[in-house]
Amino acid sequence: MTRLDTSSIDTRLVGRAVDRLDGPLKVTGGATYAYEHAGTGKTLVGVFATATIGRGEIARLDVSAANAMPGVRLVITHRNVIEQGSRDPDNPAFTTRARPILADTRIAHFGQPIALVIADTFEQARDAARAVKATYAAARGSYAYTSGNAVIEPKMANAGFPAASDRGDFDAGFAASAVRIDRTYETLPHSSQPLEPHATQAHWEDDTLYLTTSHQTLAYVQRSLRAALGLEPDKLVVSAPFVGGGFGSKLAVHADLMGAAIASRMVGVPVKVCLTRQQMFSLVGIRPWHRQRVRLGADAQGRLVAIGHEALLYSNEQDPYIEQTATVGRSLYAAPDRMTRHRITHLDLPGGEAVRAPGELPGLLALESAMDELAEALDIDPVELRLRNDTAVDPESGVPLTGRNLAQCLRTGAARFGWEQRPKRPRGRQEGQWLIGMGVASAIRTHFQAATTVEVAVTPQQRIEVRSDLTDIGTGSYTVLAQVAAEVLGVTLGEIDVRLAHSSLPQGGGSGGSWGAPNTAAALHAACVALLERTGVPPGQGFVRQAIAAYPDGMSARGALPAAAQVPDWREKSRHTYGAHFVELAVHRLTGEVKVRRMLGVFSAGRILNPKTARSQLLGGMTWGLSATLREAIEIDPRYGNAVNGDLAEYLLPVHADIPDIEVVMLDEPDLQANPVGVKGVGELGACGASAAFANALYNACGYRARSFPVHLASLVQALAES
Repeated sequence: MTRLDTSSIDTRLVGRAVDRLDGPLKVTGGATYAYEHAGTGKTLVGVFATATIGRGEIARLDVSAANAMPGVRLVITHRNVIEQGSRDPDNPAFTTRARPILADTRIAHFGQPIALVIADTFEQARDAARAVKATYAAARGSYAYTSGNAVIEPKMANAGFPAASDRGDFDAGFAASAVRIDRTYETLPHSSQPLEPHATQAHWEDDTLYLTTSHQTLAYVQRSLRAALGLEPDKLVVSAPFVGGGFGSKLAVHADLMGAAIASRMVGVPVKVCLTRQQMFSLVGIRPWHRQRVRLGADAQGRLVAIGHEALLYSNEQDPYIEQTATVGRSLYAAPDRMTRHRITHLDLPGGEAVRAPGELPGLLALESAMDELAEALDIDPVELRLRNDTAVDPESGVPLTGRNLAQCLRTGAARFGWEQRPKRPRGRQEGQWLIGMGVASAIRTHFQAATTVEVAVTPQQRIEVRSDLTDIGTGSYTVLAQVAAEVLGVTLGEIDVRLAHSSLPQGGGSGGSWGAPNTAAALHAACVALLERTGVPPGQGFVRQAIAAYPDGMSARGALPAAAQVPDWREKSRHTYGAHFVELAVHRLTGEVKVRRMLGVFSAGRILNPKTARSQLLGGMTWGLSATLREAIEIDPRYGNAVNGDLAEYLLPVHADIPDIEVVMLDEPDLQANPVGVKGVGELGACGASAAFANALYNACGYRARSFPVHLASLVQALAES
């Protein structure tokens, strides 16, 4: 159990800006991450050797030099690796597939593992991995989409969304519209790159596997290893007490976990494996390349008649992932005639996976850029255009939208940002050599509900203990759960211990998809109410003392939240979170330098558990939006399939000098139709739509309409010169 020091914290409950309870542990080194975990006895280290071709076969693999190097205990290759099952591309959940490594001689993408060296130290394993020599029979690969690539239409996209939707007659409605926009946008792949690399320690005791790993959802590890190694849940113990970020990249099992598990089995002692920063560009899934076509048709007053959104993206056929990109507009704006489509093409690249705001970030970048283009064609203010197309009813399902505060977000943001000062035309405001512009975009994200169970107990030590296998990936889970328990039971935070992220604890939906906090908080609320009922003690400052007096051996109760599919009337309402982004930036008219001057986000995500931790999440998402528009992309060499910028020296991310003061406003209004406590997720909402606000501000500043992202300086400078 991780003991959090709450002795110096005043009683602050839900909705208060409580400092992270795990903060002191992190800044003093008391919070140990997976690779730092003190294992049992001597722990060996594993390092991967990886493929240097994009597609083909291993013709010859020479590990003799590696085997002869000091400290090397074992070199694992396709020749001696233990059985790990096989990938199941028919499993629609990328998070629970078996993910075997070193299974055969085939190379499916650049950087694929070809050997795992186990040695006494990291340095010995690293040097020996470099000594592994492979000869390949290279095959022609497909690393970039061309018109000749095969394209298919799947039935389903990620997260259970149908890949296609139709309502009304889009073709007829679009053709009859007074004003039409037909635009194509392209986004390059993204990499999650959390601060803590993917790492796992593993050891076996008889036929039971013990893992300490950097992972977002322990139940996914259990299901994946059941498929790969045949391990039943009672033969697998997983722990992840502290996870240094994930952004979706730690939802699925990757090579670090599989490598540690099989290596420990083969050498008979604990083994730890950590991916290098460079390996994370090829051994962890990435956000796929997208090409999106958005068609908007409106009447002369600016009311949308037709919305068409089609997304073409790559999906590795051996490990398919279909980002739900074209779903973003299904519940956003009213229009009678609607159509969305997803199409996929195979590329010989690492499989796509969830990256923060999957679907919404690239999807809203395209849709909200197109809305800005439509506003210009109609000569209507972009905020006003969005307000005219607001709706209280889901335009595709026809059911009410709960907590629909999009208009309030837009109006509040416009007033606070001084939107009335926005230049009406590009290049309408200039300060010396700098061209100044403003942009806006709407945000929306689906609210997910997964089956979640939480236990709360009064212990013989006269403490309240919250128990859940939920992970804290830097989001503040320890803190917000303590706040919920303290409020319901009427006790101080100093009386509460929070136990998280161990497979022996009650199972929840994990951290990801912005569902961790709301689902767990709702189940915890139910558990606390059940505990009050079981003990017969009223809430208040004397609760623990009175409960222990009645039950000296302690007492516990569980609370559960059903999965959405188990709620009979779930489909009778449409649940989302909302927001509005406002950006002001400056473009140097000669050099093309872009300086972001102001950012404002106004968000509606139900009850806010802790405005300090929520603000931190939203700030990160807004910064990610800037990165996707102006900085971030994996550049794939179309000849060989490698990432030419596969390290943080060349994979451009925003730094402090790129980010101004960011203002975040949260409309704290519980949505009790979402769950009994009215909480919805904020983790990814900040990244939804933010990218489009930057793109729209760029156009308003200098007249350059970006449709390929990130914006390249050469393209911007050329456009400035031409104008």
